[in-house]
Amino acid sequence: MVREHNEVWKNCLELIKRNVNPQSFKTWFEPIKAIKESNDILTIQVPNKFFYEWLEENYVDILKKAIKSQFGEKGRLEYQILVDNHRKIGKHAEGSDNVGSFSSDEIKNPFVIPGIKKVQVDPQLNKNYTFESFIEGDCNKLARSAGKAIANNPGGTAFNPLVIFGDVGLGKTHLAQAIGNEVLENHADKKVLYVTMERFTNQVVQSIKNNAINDFMNFYQYIDVLIVDDIQFLAKRPKTQEIFFNIFNALHQTGKQIIMTSDRAPKDIKDVEDRLISRFKWGLAADLTTPDFDTRMAILESKIKKEGIELPQDVKEFICYNIKNNIRELEGVMISVIAQSTLNEKQIDVDLAKEVIQQFVTQINREITIENISNLVAEHYDITVDKLKGKTRKRAVVIARQLSMFLSKSYTNKSLKVIGSEFGDRDHSTVIYSVQAVQNMIDTDLIFKDTVADLEKKIALSLHT
Repeated sequence: MVREHNEVWKNCLELIKRNVNPQSFKTWFEPIKAIKESNDILTIQVPNKFFYEWLEENYVDILKKAIKSQFGEKGRLEYQILVDNHRKIGKHAEGSDNVGSFSSDEIKNPFVIPGIKKVQVDPQLNKNYTFESFIEGDCNKLARSAGKAIANNPGGTAFNPLVIFGDVGLGKTHLAQAIGNEVLENHADKKVLYVTMERFTNQVVQSIKNNAINDFMNFYQYIDVLIVDDIQFLAKRPKTQEIFFNIFNALHQTGKQIIMTSDRAPKDIKDVEDRLISRFKWGLAADLTTPDFDTRMAILESKIKKEGIELPQDVKEFICYNIKNNIRELEGVMISVIAQSTLNEKQIDVDLAKEVIQQFVTQINREITIENISNLVAEHYDITVDKLKGKTRKRAVVIARQLSMFLSKSYTNKSLKVIGSEFGDRDHSTVIYSVQAVQNMIDTDLIFKDTVADLEKKIALSLHT
């Protein structure tokens, strides 16, 4: 019996809804209409080419899973793309990009749902990043206080722009997104957008390619609170700098709020035009420094409470005395202690914590190698390491390769250049793009996020074997 296409798509949506966050589901899946179903091919209609490309880039795995749940391995998905009441066809088959030609007058604005009178903006924020979960200490008091003031009165304080800078793992992204989340809570009418500089740059390139740079700039000038992560990646990108300069000016002159993060102070960012650097200094540059013992204890207590676990007081103190520079390492040690206790049926005490910390601190940079990571990822995706490091552009292999670069950057002390050379002599910019692509997928795809978490646990456990 042939099922009605709407029923098939409804079943697909039920699966998808369980695997993406509610805002992403509302933005990227609710506007889709099922058109027909024939010979194990479901045809759906999307508003435009950008919408189609976003689905292919960010949700291809969950779409494939949904279609296969309805049709089995033979299932395929076909797109109809609606442009000014004329339909163009693009096909999705095993993740390939077979798009065809499209009219040049379709909407190019990123993040926009076409066909709706009032532009809707998905803020791209992680709802878990809040002020409540961001522990205040002397290391971050100025930045946090400025962020709270901005959340209450975006664009109306002296902190415009706000530049939050500091080393890796100190909470820059958390704080920046916490401001955005609280702005939305306090001011429902405000349009907030979080974007990494890498994604912004990729959008610039795509807009220039599509002759749609004016649409792109108009969209960004429409935002009330713009949060840009890792502005140091503006370096050596003159066209992106020029466009960002014009957007910055337009937002600032109209009282819109700009928030940026960086791994260094604005004055120390190299290869960025002086006129941009001078604007970064107009507001407040607030640094996040290494948290002191009391702040580390508060952070650890918060994470323990969130996970619903218990650690003896002397163990918590021992961990916080020995892990000083990075909040992510603090969390990693906590997870490793619990994993060791559970897997090896050991009591959680200071001796176990000491054992884990000695292995963690001395081995995480010295003994976890790119080869270890490549083997773990290749095994997970059931491919050879040679294929992982080769030239093939098959989507599944590309994702595995990007994930290997992401984990290599996180768990080894190798430079971007060395990491790139290990994966088919690719350059450092490819590694940067791969790291951001993986982070984007983690933020938008819960299944992929779980995959990354599983691999990170295997890496942590490999330290103790």
